[in-house]
Amino acid sequence: MKIWTSEHIFNHPWETVTQAAWRKYPNPMTPSIIGTDVVERRVVNGVLHTHRLVQSKWYFPKWTHALIGTAKTCFASERSTVDPQRKQMVLKTNNLTFCRNISVDEVLYYEPHPTDSSKTLLKQEATVTVYGVPLSHYMEDLLTSTISSNAGKGRQGLEWVIGLINTEVKSIADSAARGTDELIHSTRRSIDEVTESARKSMDEIGAQAAKAAKAMHIT
Repeated sequence: MKIWTSEHIFNHPWETVTQAAWRKYPNPMTPSIIGTDVVERRVVNGVLHTHRLVQSKWYFPKWTHALIGTAKTCFASERSTVDPQRKQMVLKTNNLTFCRNISVDEVLYYEPHPTDSSKTLLKQEATVTVYGVPLSHYMEDLLTSTISSNAGKGRQGLEWVIGLINTEVKSIADSAARGTDELIHSTRRSIDEVTESARKSMDEIGAQAAKAAKAMHIT
């Protein structure tokens, strides 16, 4: 059995990072993850519980195929909880494919940084166990190394999604600003038109009054 741990700090608030975590796949940094499907989602005592099925590709060396078999696509079960009050997101993932010989249990914790609330602390842990086949320790080292490499790519992918979200937010803000400017311009134009109309009406009333006074004077 091999245990791998890691910590990483995102320079973004917890709300932004957790939002990006839901939209993490697909991204260009981790093409091995094909997609995710929500199996179940419910809220219990204000905590969001989600069960997703993750589809991916595992690239094992050819020599391992005779030991554990092959699969074009692999599946994993991901169960997560999001507690907005405590500001904690926990994702627990375990593999379903190759589970007779390989067990990969991974846990991710997203929490606000303890000394800087504008940042988010990610704690990551993976336990790898290979059993029932030769060279099990070597395969555990191989899988642990792959997890470490994928974790780095996963963090890059999350940053990519955060950039995408920020672009979307900016686009919405710009659109709202343009809408506000158009509304102000339209309102000013309407006020100007009403003012001009009122001025013309007053001029017409004045002209009619003068004409009536002149007629009375002639009479």
